Amino acid sequence: MEKSKVYFTDFRTTLTENLQQKLWRLLASAGMGEIDFDKKFVAIKLHFGEPGNLAFLRPNWAKTVADFVKEMGGKPFLTDCNTLYVGGRKNAIDHMDSAYLNGFSPFSTGCQIIIGDGLKGDDDVAVPVEGGEYIAEAKIGRAVMDADVFISLTHFKGHENAGFGGCLKNIGMGCGSRAGKMEQHNAGKPSVTHEKCVGCSMCTKVCAHGALTIENHKASIDHNRCVGCGRCIAMCPQDAIGCDYDESNDILNYKIAEYTKAVVDGRPCFHISLVVDVSPNCDCHAENDVPIVPDVGMFASFDPVALDQACVDAVNAMPVNPASSIGKYAGSSCDCENADRFHLSHPDTNWEAALIHGEKIGLGSRTYELIRI
Repeated sequence: MEKSKVYFTDFRTTLTENLQQKLWRLLASAGMGEIDFDKKFVAIKLHFGEPGNLAFLRPNWAKTVADFVKEMGGKPFLTDCNTLYVGGRKNAIDHMDSAYLNGFSPFSTGCQIIIGDGLKGDDDVAVPVEGGEYIAEAKIGRAVMDADVFISLTHFKGHENAGFGGCLKNIGMGCGSRAGKMEQHNAGKPSVTHEKCVGCSMCTKVCAHGALTIENHKASIDHNRCVGCGRCIAMCPQDAIGCDYDESNDILNYKIAEYTKAVVDGRPCFHISLVVDVSPNCDCHAENDVPIVPDVGMFASFDPVALDQACVDAVNAMPVNPASSIGKYAGSSCDCENADRFHLSHPDTNWEAALIHGEKIGLGSRTYELIRI
């Protein structure tokens, strides 16, 4: 079987080529220009960053990708879907406010922002997963699926559940609606924190299955009736209803791979990952810790599995940052130089699960050829 091609360039610059110009050259070399963008709606999926986090990709990177698409005649827009957790991106208004706060706007990026799953995170499409073992139909944000072409722009970093947050995590979890995110994170159904509940009954009005009732001014969920759609989570004004986050890390990664396949199947796609500011945790955190390794470079490929594999291989080839959360292992007797950086950071995670499963269901290949430009 032919190896997937992954293109790479480092962050070194010259007096005649800055980083944005170098990214443009990477996109051209990797074949992104071969996609038919003419008059096509193009979703550029990225993470706008939780307020307080400074590790997210700067808007300048998004502008370069958007400008490339427009040069090819496409109509790009930046997108992400609302979060399951309570924070600065729970609904479209807060989400766009957070994006603007972090510098993303039509003026800085050259294109519009569209929150993929709508105002309250419940505007989704059921997308069949070919070969899916855990997900029959993925719940994907409608605007993401309405796009003719899909581009992922990923900040590659650590993740406390998935091991690392790479291309698959950006697509699979990021493009899931709130119900889709709950399906990936949760083995069961949502629950109510009674201390927060004020008995407003908003949740009962959106439940199509009669699973929610109010007794003594507190909501309760009948899990025998609940189908796990997550609409009550989106509707609750007190953030009293939430996901239990009780799925095992391996199965979470399997589901992420299957959600990714739902997003990319059947249309032109291209994937870009920047291995920079490799913080130990996700950009969903309202803070970012010291990077665990030095900055590596930019990667691009048509194959999302190969891209993630190339990025993690590159991170593991870098020296541990002694000032980081895993710096205590530097120079120790644990043979840190050969240890997996993400396992050191989060020992109970297994990032390989997503890539192995992704390869199994035909999402891509872990075998790649790295082409330096």
